[in-house]
Amino acid sequence: LIQMLRGAKKRDILQLLRRAPEEMCPFVVEAAVATQSVASLAALSEFLDFSKEPKSLWEKFLYAAAFSPRPSGELLHLVLDKLDGKQLAPEIWETGIIAVGAVVGKLCQQKLCGLQQVVERGVETILRGLRGAQEEPEVVIYLLALGNAMLPETIPTLLDHAEAGPTAVTAAATSALRRFPAPHISSKVKRAMRRIFHQKRKSYDKTCRLAAAEILLDNHPSAMDVTNILLATSDMETEMATFLLLKVQNSLRDHHHLARKIMKDVMGDPRINNYNFFSKVGTSSSFSGPLAATQDLLSTFGLDLLFLEGGFLRKSVSDFSLFSHGRRLRAAQVAIEAQGMESMMGENLSDGEEEPELMAGMSATFFDVQLRPIVFFQGYTDLMAKVLLSSGEPTSVVKGNLLLMDHHQVIPLQSGLQVTIKLQGGLGLDISANMDVSIWEQELKTSVNARGSLAMDFQAELDSPFLQATLRSQTEVETSIHFDTMLRFSGSPVLMCLQLREEQVPYR
Repeated sequence: LIQMLRGAKKRDILQLLRRAPEEMCPFVVEAAVATQSVASLAALSEFLDFSKEPKSLWEKFLYAAAFSPRPSGELLHLVLDKLDGKQLAPEIWETGIIAVGAVVGKLCQQKLCGLQQVVERGVETILRGLRGAQEEPEVVIYLLALGNAMLPETIPTLLDHAEAGPTAVTAAATSALRRFPAPHISSKVKRAMRRIFHQKRKSYDKTCRLAAAEILLDNHPSAMDVTNILLATSDMETEMATFLLLKVQNSLRDHHHLARKIMKDVMGDPRINNYNFFSKVGTSSSFSGPLAATQDLLSTFGLDLLFLEGGFLRKSVSDFSLFSHGRRLRAAQVAIEAQGMESMMGENLSDGEEEPELMAGMSATFFDVQLRPIVFFQGYTDLMAKVLLSSGEPTSVVKGNLLLMDHHQVIPLQSGLQVTIKLQGGLGLDISANMDVSIWEQELKTSVNARGSLAMDFQAELDSPFLQATLRSQTEVETSIHFDTMLRFSGSPVLMCLQLREEQVPYR
């Protein structure tokens, strides 16, 4: 469809959008965004009316723009125009701001930051919104958008919010900082992360402290940093200490890890590498291992589970990453968080810890684009309403079709002939998640279902006055992964079951 639309006029694309059946319209919108011709963007501008169309169609448009492999300044201009000065539903506004961040980040990777005025307008839209944001959820969205943009000049802003903000803001700012590559994690960033981890200025939530520790450990840490983090575990709660120690042991097994050598040196110190330190018996775990490895590519699966002292799941993160030539791509990362459950069950809080609001939610990152977070319930009243009125249907996180690869190259051969190479890759994605809390049976179930299919079309053409040759290959692969957790907290200790299921992978 994209190949067809690239040669179509605005009038024809507009007609196709208007006449497409309701269930096909989102697919045509995604294809028109991926086409990115002058005609397709003009047709979309006329067709999409954010005051009329169904919300699902706006989200399709915004996410298609966010995932675009090589967005143009015109695409960003269209997104900003559609968001500008309109009264939008909160979820559409949030998706829009996050999409602006992703498009700005990709334009800057193409070295178009200082060259196109529209990029400056995009950055200013996010920063102006952050300065004027009053509500905590609003601040969080702007910080996540800055994480998608990954602009080094916004690091001081992220640091201010990481140190001074309430828990949700600190968590969003540290997660944005974690996305920057090692060269941008300067000594100033590391000093701020040490203050958060060691709680020099105020007390922080355990998830924020752990995120700060991970930034320190993952970016060329000094031997002193590794030693101090390990020594600090002796004063921590069992679960938090268990999680951190497993993180360090994991890094030692990972041959690609930046800190592996320093950690091995630190482990040579008998004051640290001893039974007293490493015999913590918490339920929390951190695991990472390879799924597939070739000469050029390593794909890994990681699972982090952080529990509270009473046995409740505080946070679970499942991560699928691709490593190639020193670069990392987070193909899929889904985090499910629950807080405030311990107070509901009469558990005691740790000293100095604020009582968190009862909440459960999820955030996901796909192909290095952070999506809009989803809240399952917030507050006791909301929880009871969801428990009583639960439809049992999973919540859709992202569903749609994305153009992941779009490459066109002309190669002159030694003979004087030319070869034209075209490569396109499309991904169909359907990710849903569900969290089911049964107060009566005292059970908590979470499930994340990820289904995807990748289609690649490769074509090499040799064209000369006396000879024509074409080589074409088409590849299709489908996969689906289901990750379920079940907790039963009717007795002590809490019983837990984890299951990762992978269906057959057809490859054509």
